[in-house]
Amino acid sequence: MITRAVMLPHPPCAIPEIGISELKDMKATEEGYQMMADFIAEAKPDTIIISSPHTVMYRDYFNVSSGTHAHGDFSRFNAGRISFDVCYDEELTSALTQYCMKKQFPAGTEYDRDRELDHGTMVPLYFINQKYHDYKLVRIGLSGYSLTMHYQFGIYLNDIIQKMNRKAVYVASGDLAHCQKNDGPYGYRPEGPEYDKRIMETMGTGRFEELLEYDPAFLEQSMECGHRSFCIMAGVLDGYSVTPHVLSHEAPFGVGYGIVAYEVGDKDEERHFLKQYEQKEQHGIEDKAKHKDDYVRLAGMSLSNWIREHKRIAVPKDLPEQFVKQRAGVFVSIHEHGELRGCIGTISPVRKNIAEEIIENAISASVRDPRFDPISEEELPYLELSVDVLGETEPISDRSQLDVKRYGVICSAPDGRKGLLLPNLEGVDTVDQQISIAARKGGIDPEEDDMKLERFDVVRHV
Repeated sequence: MITRAVMLPHPPCAIPEIGISELKDMKATEEGYQMMADFIAEAKPDTIIISSPHTVMYRDYFNVSSGTHAHGDFSRFNAGRISFDVCYDEELTSALTQYCMKKQFPAGTEYDRDRELDHGTMVPLYFINQKYHDYKLVRIGLSGYSLTMHYQFGIYLNDIIQKMNRKAVYVASGDLAHCQKNDGPYGYRPEGPEYDKRIMETMGTGRFEELLEYDPAFLEQSMECGHRSFCIMAGVLDGYSVTPHVLSHEAPFGVGYGIVAYEVGDKDEERHFLKQYEQKEQHGIEDKAKHKDDYVRLAGMSLSNWIREHKRIAVPKDLPEQFVKQRAGVFVSIHEHGELRGCIGTISPVRKNIAEEIIENAISASVRDPRFDPISEEELPYLELSVDVLGETEPISDRSQLDVKRYGVICSAPDGRKGLLLPNLEGVDTVDQQISIAARKGGIDPEEDDMKLERFDVVRHV
């Protein structure tokens, strides 16, 4: 069973041989590391499981390091004499991979290609190894999936730990926000200190349900590092009481370092946070659905029928007149748990009317967006849709004629390459950002002199 767990950062400068001049400014973190190492050594685990943002990471797969052992050192930080040789818990890793395959969950050793330990793993081990050596390691990478998927992976991981009767400790490696000082390596954004304040309250109180409620756009703006790692740990601890101990928190160089240790107690049916979150999400979506307009309802009907029956619906006869008498380009966007799950559309109309445009593009967004796996029937209760109806495009001669909140943009190259970006998107705050993203979507260098710009209005239905 999981007896203890820790959340901790991984700055290489915390290693005395590397951060010779920095250590005086991070005394709280250094003291936290020593307490953390004692905390783990007292547990005497058979296995230490570490999730790290710096090992192999795939958009659509959770990588678990394979093999019997691994080596790593700090040579890239000019301290190659500090090295690590670890033995992997191959039995647990294999069982986890097989379990995830049976669950049709995208995790395991299938795509592992990294035999070198990363610094997100080695920094914690540096301090742990000073106090305890008699363990085997499981090393886990993060993914591009949602926060809920990371939490679910943690639940599956704990299932295997229980089944194999392992005495284990979980280490969630991850720094906090990276943009907390003007003179820091990443500058300052207000989201930086705000994230640190929130996450330390969340983790310091053990209210892990809050981890799933962080807005993905806010996480991106805060430049956090470890949130998904913390979500996996929360999943491992799902259904158990915990006693948190906040050991340290500081941001000496504009990057947040927080250390929290958890004693794991008895089972607690009130702490199945993923189940509670999904129930809350479903009720909220059902409530919102009562107030959706005809555009979104039509997209939802089309998507749902295609996923469940693999049949395209006919245009309903009770739609308002503009659906069948007007033509326009339409984009259908799908979000799940606050994150994009699919988006496909047409710049200009290609079908007989708006209704048919919505019906077809809803299907395409759900199963043909190359960035995502096709949506499954199990996901349907948690999807939120929006429909953007595009106005006529018009050429513009200058970037000053754009407004990221009002106008979408189309970037075109003479050879026919073309990229589009809708207006009023989270995380796109400037015209330069908008043009750059749209151009690159079309395989165009944003600085190409002969690139042409067009703008268009959008009516967004949510």
